[in-house]
Amino acid sequence: MLDLTPEKSSLDAIEIASRDEITALQTERMAWSLRHAYDNVPHYKKSFDEAGVHPDDFKQLSDLSKFPFTVKSDLRDNYPFGMFATPREQVSRIHASSGTTGKPTVVGYTANDVDMWATVMARSMRASGTRPGDIVHVAYGYGLFTGGLGAHYGAEKLGCTVVPVSGGMTARQVTLINDFKPSTIMVTPSYLLSILDECREQGIDPRETSLQVGIFGAEPWTNAMREEVEQAFDMHAVDIYGLSEIIGPGVANECVETKDGPTIWEDHFYPEIINPDTGEPVADGELGELVFTSLTKEACPIIRYRTRDLSRLLPGTARSMRRMEKITGRSDDMIILRGVNVFPTQIEEQLMKVEGLAPHFQIELTKSGRMDAMIVHVESTKDAGSKEAQDASAKDLSDRIKDVVGITAKIEVAPEGGVARSQGKAVRVVDNRSKFS
Repeated sequence: MLDLTPEKSSLDAIEIASRDEITALQTERMAWSLRHAYDNVPHYKKSFDEAGVHPDDFKQLSDLSKFPFTVKSDLRDNYPFGMFATPREQVSRIHASSGTTGKPTVVGYTANDVDMWATVMARSMRASGTRPGDIVHVAYGYGLFTGGLGAHYGAEKLGCTVVPVSGGMTARQVTLINDFKPSTIMVTPSYLLSILDECREQGIDPRETSLQVGIFGAEPWTNAMREEVEQAFDMHAVDIYGLSEIIGPGVANECVETKDGPTIWEDHFYPEIINPDTGEPVADGELGELVFTSLTKEACPIIRYRTRDLSRLLPGTARSMRRMEKITGRSDDMIILRGVNVFPTQIEEQLMKVEGLAPHFQIELTKSGRMDAMIVHVESTKDAGSKEAQDASAKDLSDRIKDVVGITAKIEVAPEGGVARSQGKAVRVVDNRSKFS
């Protein structure tokens, strides 16, 4: 793989500023953001007043813990535009979640917000190894989902040529990669596996493609998958992090020279880690729930938003700003099976170690009598061999899950292509337990 470490002279000054400079900027911007939210969003005025706090109570960053949290239901309760802090006529863009579990969460952007978003996305792409003039293949979905347009505007801001493919039509994705020769692909990690399968189906060696950088987000993925992808394509695979409620992708991004967890762009997004049960802040380095406060957003400021993502805050390495540990699960994606906490990434990590099984999988939760049970649906590789060899691979995976996670899982091996492919975010867990209640 090529060395894509950026020149220090190409970085924004704040990326390599001192911690004192970063803290001073955050304190100034936090005071503005709290006041902006309180003065212009009825929800925040009400919640601050009920908590007995006022923007004037904020003097230093540690004072933020006095302010109430924002949760997803607050955005749904104020659907559609109740969380906007600027007149709707000043909102340049609206994005929203899919709303598959209720009303969608709606976020708005002023022209300045869109420019800020493009700036942090361009910064993220530069940190990943993408350079001005590169061709960028965007396979995130376009539309109300923030991924596609966020990546698109960031690539243009960096000075790249954008190929706005969106998701789906996998054969066409591979054809365009082969013909247009992009250096960077921005895509969910699970969908890249579908692209990898299609490359092989078309007789294209993925290592011979032009791809040098893969920027993967929108779902948790493991370092085992990073190794698999980097070996398959001979490219760098880096993690981008974001949520639509905060801005979209571009809240944090790994630096290609270290690949040690996403660097948080702390000049625009202030991170905290809290105990998910008590809500109390925990020290840097401790595992807990990630919470973000926006520092510069105009249309839709967000104060202490509980992401449900589990992580740790770590010191900066390639940049002065702090890193977050790579997300391996969400508190609301966690499976509790017979009293044991299980994350889909734990299954993925073990699957990657088993020969004869492809990296595609889906977890089905069911019941066996009165007991909850787990079935892991996987598929064999082309060269998996005999039925006996596939059975041995299934047993190997089951044993690994038992050793690492502590539960017994039934492994169902389908032929190649037998596990549903992702056209965007992967559906990792199907809970059928209610069917047997």
